[in-house]
Amino acid sequence: MGDEWKAYPLHMGKAKCAVDLGDGSERGEYVNQDYILQTLGRPHRSISLMYCYYPFDEGWPGRVSVVHKNPDVSFAWGYPYDDYFTYKGGLNGNTEGEPFTFMRDVRRHGQDVTLTMTVDPHVTDEHLIAIAKDLRPFGRLMLRINHECTGDWFSFTKRSTYKEIGEFYSHFCKILKEHAPNVQTILCTGGVDAGKTEIEKEDCFAQPVRDTDMWSIDKYFALHWGWPYDVAERGGNSHSRGNVREIYEYTKRSYERFKELNGGVEKPMMMSELNADGDVVGPYDQVAMVQEFCDLIKKDNATWFTSFSMYQFRDRGRLGLEIEDPNNPEVGIAQPLLAAYRQIIHDDYFKPQMTQGEKEVSFPAKLRWGGAEDADGLAIPVHFDGNPHFCELYFEDESNLMIEVNGRWFYKSPKAKVIDLMSAFYEKPLTEAADLTIKLFAPPASGENDLSAPDGLMNVYTTIGKLPKLRVRFEPVEK
Repeated sequence: MGDEWKAYPLHMGKAKCAVDLGDGSERGEYVNQDYILQTLGRPHRSISLMYCYYPFDEGWPGRVSVVHKNPDVSFAWGYPYDDYFTYKGGLNGNTEGEPFTFMRDVRRHGQDVTLTMTVDPHVTDEHLIAIAKDLRPFGRLMLRINHECTGDWFSFTKRSTYKEIGEFYSHFCKILKEHAPNVQTILCTGGVDAGKTEIEKEDCFAQPVRDTDMWSIDKYFALHWGWPYDVAERGGNSHSRGNVREIYEYTKRSYERFKELNGGVEKPMMMSELNADGDVVGPYDQVAMVQEFCDLIKKDNATWFTSFSMYQFRDRGRLGLEIEDPNNPEVGIAQPLLAAYRQIIHDDYFKPQMTQGEKEVSFPAKLRWGGAEDADGLAIPVHFDGNPHFCELYFEDESNLMIEVNGRWFYKSPKAKVIDLMSAFYEKPLTEAADLTIKLFAPPASGENDLSAPDGLMNVYTTIGKLPKLRVRFEPVEK
C-alpha cells in the first residue's frame, strides 16, 4: 500500500487549553524528547526549559551550586546567583551548548520552546540584543523573563528594586520586538489574593502587564519549598497546601485584573508551573488535586485560560511525573501522577484542534510548520479491516516528521526509514473494521528556522515528494 493513497490538507491549530511540560530545572535534569514522547504518547504545545544569565558574577558561566559549593547553604536560592542551568549564549557566548541543543531537540519533535530565564537586571543592552539574536532561529518561542518577580527568593530581586525589575522587563520586551519579533514574552507575577483588587506590587508591574504578550502566575496546589534541606512533616513551616477551587478562583481574579490594567483587552493567560508537591500531599492526593483543577477548567469551559505547564517531567523530589532514581539520574520512577496526566493530555479539550480540507493534495507537496498551534500537514485516510498484527510506514526520503494515528504520536527522524505504528493499537485495539486517519506534520529537522527564507522567522517549509508506503497485516505471518 502507499502509492494509491489519497492525502488531504490538514491544519493543526490551538487547543481549547494547551498543555506544556517542564523538562529540567534546579530539581532535575533534561530528559530527551524521544523518551518523553514514548512515555506520554503525544507531543506538548511547548517544553519549558529553565536557565539563568548573570554574566558579571564570579564563577560564571559555571552552575552556581558547583562553583560556589557551600555546606552552609540551607535554601535552594541561597547562592550568589540562581541555581538554574546557565545560559551559554548572550554576549561573548555561543549557541553550540545549552540551552540550544535542547531547544533543537524540542522543536524537531514538533513542539515550541518556552525559555524561562532569570537575568541580572543590570546587564547592558548589548547583552539583551545578543540574547534576542540568539533566539531568532527558534521560531515561535515563548520567553518567560524573571518569573515570580513579585517574590524575594531569586537573585534578581535582591539586586534591584521591584520598580527597577518592572522597568527592566518592559525594556527587554522592547528590544525583543525590534531584534526578535518571533519571540513572545510571558510576564509571571503574583496575582490577586482573596479580598483584594490588585495584583501584588501593582504599581511596579502595571506597565509590564501592558507591554508583555502573555500573562502568567505560578501557583502550586501544595509545595515543599524547604526541599532538599529538610523533610516536610506535620507542623513544619517549610511547606503549604492550598485549596484547588480557591487557586482556580485566584487565577481567574488575576486574569481579570490583568485585563483591566490592559484597558479591557485580553491576552493569553496561563499557569507556567502547576503541580501538587508529593512531599506534602503524597502520591494519591497529588493525582486528585491535579485532576480537580483540570476538571474545573473543562467544566467551566474557561476560554480565558489558555494553557498550563506541568512542573515537571522528572524531578529529584516529588514534583515530577517521574522521580529520578537516586542510583542513576538517567532512570525515572513513574509516579501515579504520570498515568493520570497522560489521560488528561489525551482528552480532546487539551489536544490541538485539527481541520481537514476537502481537496486532494497532489505531489510533490509543500508542508508548513509555524509552530505547535499553527501548522499545515497531511491527512491520509486508511481503512483497517480489523486490529492489525503489523502496521509499518516505509520511507524513501530523509524527512523529519511527526506522525499520529489512533490517538498516538510518533517521531520520524531524517535517518529513520521504517516507523512501527503498532503501539498505537496496544492500549486502543480496534474491535472491528475502522476508518482511521494518519496525520503527518513536518517540523524543522535541524530544530531551527531558515532565516534566509522570506518568512523564515515564523515558518518552515518542507517538500514531500511522495507518501510513504504502508505495510499492514491483520494476522501473524505464520500461524
